[in-house]
Amino acid sequence: MLWVIATAALFLAFSNGANDNFKGFATVWGAHALSYRNALFIATAATIAGSIFSLLLAGELVRAFSGAGLVPDDTAAAPHFLAAVAIGASITVITATRTGLPISTTHALLGAMIGAGLAASGSSLDLHHLGNKFVLPLLLSPVLAAACGMLVYKALQRRRNGADCFCLVEGAALPQTAGKGTLALQNSLDLPSLVIASEQSCDSIADPRARLSLSTFLDRAHIFSAATICFARSVNDTPKLATLLVGAQLSGLSSMVLVAAAMAVGGLILARRVAETMSHRLNSMDARQGVSANLITAGFVLLASKYGLPVSTTHVSVGSIAGVGFGAGTTNWSVLRNVLLSWAATLPLAASAAWLAAMTLMAW
Repeated sequence: MLWVIATAALFLAFSNGANDNFKGFATVWGAHALSYRNALFIATAATIAGSIFSLLLAGELVRAFSGAGLVPDDTAAAPHFLAAVAIGASITVITATRTGLPISTTHALLGAMIGAGLAASGSSLDLHHLGNKFVLPLLLSPVLAAACGMLVYKALQRRRNGADCFCLVEGAALPQTAGKGTLALQNSLDLPSLVIASEQSCDSIADPRARLSLSTFLDRAHIFSAATICFARSVNDTPKLATLLVGAQLSGLSSMVLVAAAMAVGGLILARRVAETMSHRLNSMDARQGVSANLITAGFVLLASKYGLPVSTTHVSVGSIAGVGFGAGTTNWSVLRNVLLSWAATLPLAASAAWLAAMTLMAW
């Protein structure tokens, strides 16, 4: 039975990597800031780093996803319960991955714990604990992320249109092509002046003291924010998956290392279909939209990890991407509807698969 638990848990980690690893870089690839291969490489490195860091930050999530509190303690520690949870969740996640749908591993784990708990302990589920500890964070997080995404994008839209370049020039010198949208911050002293203008206007300035392109800065910030999301996602997900391996009598450190390796391999092999859905079909993005969505996602997930809240990186990421799409009017509603329907199906599918697995294992 311990081998069954370990195998199912590692397959779940593999499936999780395939469905989740690239989600942080969905906006980067969607905005054509990096190629798919380069984005996948950085996403994988950030995922591994997050798994290592989760040893320090996210210990509370190990207890949350052990089943303690949701089912009786003797049920939570039973090998057939842990094996059924891993089997039910992994079947759900790999099915969604192969169809290109970005679902939540957290959501699948929750459904699997419910199904396995019903099979193992009947009506002994703590519904109050289920609602407060799991359902409420899962429902609220994408709504809050969407609202924040729309507000942040609207705020960024207020900056001066066309003024994408910052230059330090001698005295009060202005570019000869300066026109609408050009702002010169001059001074009466013998000091350089700051010119804020379009890239084309700044090109006409001969030998500026310094120059900063906002577009280039946003591209770099975009990639950094994407790596932050992959890091945060791994911090939040690794302890949940390692819990199953700990139940198979592996040490905490060994469990974390094996989960990190399985997630990395899953992402490298099978991430493409989900990546295409989130990068190109859900919303057509530019750098400003991508940075807005990514920073919101990373902030939500890291905060949730700190306080042991089992939010879904998928829910938060899709919520923030959809939110900036609402602000820009670029959301693909038909794709968003399909994603939401897949979320609705995740819990009952995982619960059914885990219930069937638990009944089979108990009979065996």
